Amino acid sequence: MAYTVLARKYRSQTFDDVIGQNPISQTLKNAIKTGKVAHAYLFVGTRGVGKTTMARIMAKSLNCLAGDAPTIEPCCKCESCVAINLGEDIDVLEIDGASNNGVEEVRKLRENAIYRPARARFKIYIIDEVHMLSSGAFNALLKILEEPPSHVKFIFATTEPNKVIPTIQSRCQRFDFNNINPNLIAGQLKSILEQEKIKYKEDLVLPLAKMANGSMRDGLSLLDRVISIGVEPLTAGLLEEFLGCPNSEKIYNLIAKIGDSDAAGTLVAADDLITAGLGEVQITDSLVEYMRDLMVVKSAGTESELLVLTAEQRKQAGRLAEKFDIAALVYNITTLERLRWAIKNSDTPRALLDASLLRFALSEHFLNVDELLSQLKTGTARQGVVPIKKKQIADHNTAVAPVDAPAAPVTDKKTDLPGLNDIQGIKNDWQNVLQIITAKLGKGTAGLLISAEPSRLEAGLLTITFPASAEVRKKMCESNGRTAQIQSLLSEHYGTDLRLKFETAVNGEAQAAPAVGRSKTTGQKRAELINDPAVKTILMGLDATVTGVEDDQ
Repeated sequence: MAYTVLARKYRSQTFDDVIGQNPISQTLKNAIKTGKVAHAYLFVGTRGVGKTTMARIMAKSLNCLAGDAPTIEPCCKCESCVAINLGEDIDVLEIDGASNNGVEEVRKLRENAIYRPARARFKIYIIDEVHMLSSGAFNALLKILEEPPSHVKFIFATTEPNKVIPTIQSRCQRFDFNNINPNLIAGQLKSILEQEKIKYKEDLVLPLAKMANGSMRDGLSLLDRVISIGVEPLTAGLLEEFLGCPNSEKIYNLIAKIGDSDAAGTLVAADDLITAGLGEVQITDSLVEYMRDLMVVKSAGTESELLVLTAEQRKQAGRLAEKFDIAALVYNITTLERLRWAIKNSDTPRALLDASLLRFALSEHFLNVDELLSQLKTGTARQGVVPIKKKQIADHNTAVAPVDAPAAPVTDKKTDLPGLNDIQGIKNDWQNVLQIITAKLGKGTAGLLISAEPSRLEAGLLTITFPASAEVRKKMCESNGRTAQIQSLLSEHYGTDLRLKFETAVNGEAQAAPAVGRSKTTGQKRAELINDPAVKTILMGLDATVTGVEDDQ
């Protein structure tokens, strides 16, 4: 007897069997229950997510001969159901849009559609890859789609809905099929392996499900390939050896070398992957996927449902995540995505890959701007992160003490507080306020305020003015809840409720709001950024120069 591949043998037979498309299944079931079945449907989604399977189930439900009316639970045993499963039913016609895409084929369809079905309730046309029809064929379909005979139903399936003309789409009920979650694919693969009585190890299923990229059919086809190797029990090692799946331990080792700032080890780890048969693009894709997992771990923890990892992989990801900041991971992922396309079009992909990996390793960790700024102001830096020269950095009229000078003691006494009606008193007390902010809110927040000063106090509203060149600092003070934190601290310090307002000044006057609709040129944005005191301070502290400015909008 001929072998039946798993994708056909375990094809879903009823709405409840379809994996990962519950909203669509439920909607179609309700339409059948209430007798509100449309005359035309458009099923949209990537390959192997259940479009044609759902179309067949819909056809069986409408034409099942076991009952007197359409049913949401076809028997799958009557003559009609069996013939539909085999693709041989005379009243359910499956048409390949790629090979029957001309006007003549559609004209024949229209001529035959007027005749009633031979034995079933409806004559159903399932057109797969409908986007392949020519424009003439689409136009030939319009009339019958607009006013179809009562006994005719159309179900179109496509992977490229943008190629289906709007006049066709407007005559259909459209359903978008989602990519199937890897956990759901893994559950189905386990069920099939158990039904087939094939021995396997747990480390096989999840990597295999992830390789399917959201397609159940691809997952079953990959499982067929692994089974055909003829080795039991099935293990993840077979995926690496026969299907080209990256070795997770080698990928983790490469990321660990990057996190440890080990330049030589990074190159050796990359070479190990290439020697194992992986291409530069595959390595890039794997790094993006694994670093995304680390980013999720840093943001949501190792137990997050966003992670599709085994228990051991979660522990390993947790250990690796400690080597990175979220900012570094975000930067690495976006850089790797750009690198992927560059590698595809390069004659020297290995050099590009090695250069980028070294850039990650040698850049070490990234700091938030306010954290780096505050460290530069105090002349200190986290060891192993950013080397800072021990020199005094000036910002406007504010002098910064040398690195080795002891920090001034923080005073928070209410006995010598200035009068709240005396803005000059608050100005005189401002350095003490900055020390208190440093102690309680951190050096980053204090660093943002170092070039600002109190300017007005009116009815409990304290206005703090930044120089025009410090617009970036002002915006940072207004973000992430900093305004409320500073306001609360000042209210506590002065023993009364204070409200805060931040503004920038031009020639001693508050800056007016920018004109709406006037966008800045790239040169203006670059000049404004480079002239910002915060950026100047960082450049001075790192003895660095700006090589490029990227717009994140």
